[in-house]
Amino acid sequence: MIKEQVANLYLWPKTLEVPILDQRATHKPVGMLHVKVVKATDLKKKDMMGKSDPYVKLKLTGEKLPSKKTTVKLSNLNPEWNEEFNFVVKDPESQVLELSVYDWEKVGSHERMGIQAYHLKELTPSETKSFTLNLLKTIDPNDPQNLKPRGQITLEMTYNPFKEDENLPADEEDSVVEKAPEGTPAGGGLLVVRVIEAEDVEGKHHTNPYVRLLLKGEERKTKPIKKNRDPRWDQEFEFMLEDPPVNDKIHVEVMSKGSGLALHSRVTLMNLREVPKDLIQVVGV
Repeated sequence: MIKEQVANLYLWPKTLEVPILDQRATHKPVGMLHVKVVKATDLKKKDMMGKSDPYVKLKLTGEKLPSKKTTVKLSNLNPEWNEEFNFVVKDPESQVLELSVYDWEKVGSHERMGIQAYHLKELTPSETKSFTLNLLKTIDPNDPQNLKPRGQITLEMTYNPFKEDENLPADEEDSVVEKAPEGTPAGGGLLVVRVIEAEDVEGKHHTNPYVRLLLKGEERKTKPIKKNRDPRWDQEFEFMLEDPPVNDKIHVEVMSKGSGLALHSRVTLMNLREVPKDLIQVVGV
């Protein structure tokens, strides 16, 4: 049942969309943000030994996904990362990329060394921008604590909007296709999975059933629904993929939060190549 209820939206930069089963209004992705964390300079010492182990957390506002992180650079106040990240953009006029530099600790909480934020509306579409930002104590520009130097972070950012096909006839907008449009790039893209519901969940105990999704080592979980044999989650999850998942399978499992054991003795492996044809439509090239 889970296999039948998972609604997939698979969106490449050339825009191939598999609509979700529930057509309630949502913000549709309109582009991709590519971020390269180049380096940081003149970071301030946090450890008693006069060193720091910095890493960067990146978060795009409006997203429910966990923050992305760079690797940790041990004992380095001028770290170089040159690490790249991709984000799905839904509203470039309002979304902001939030950056936080932390000092990694083996034991205890990680201390924040500085923060910054960048409004996507400041980017020129399809043009790469390189810049260096001063790290701050708080986002408030009038906070006097921000007068103290905390170092700088250097980034490269590119916002690539998806292209709209303005000449697509209205009566063909809902046409069904069997494969991606010609010219769809072979590079990375976004897979969005919506878990709707389950029916007649098996097992003697039905305390807090939830769904676990696993794709290429990345895990997503729905919220638990208390004591319900027919739980409805209606939750959406996103997977950023480096390559088309034509040969990949998504692992779908119904679990019980109370016991930590699977309610079913089997799990569903859904081959992404086998997405039903009636869920696929081209919305633009």
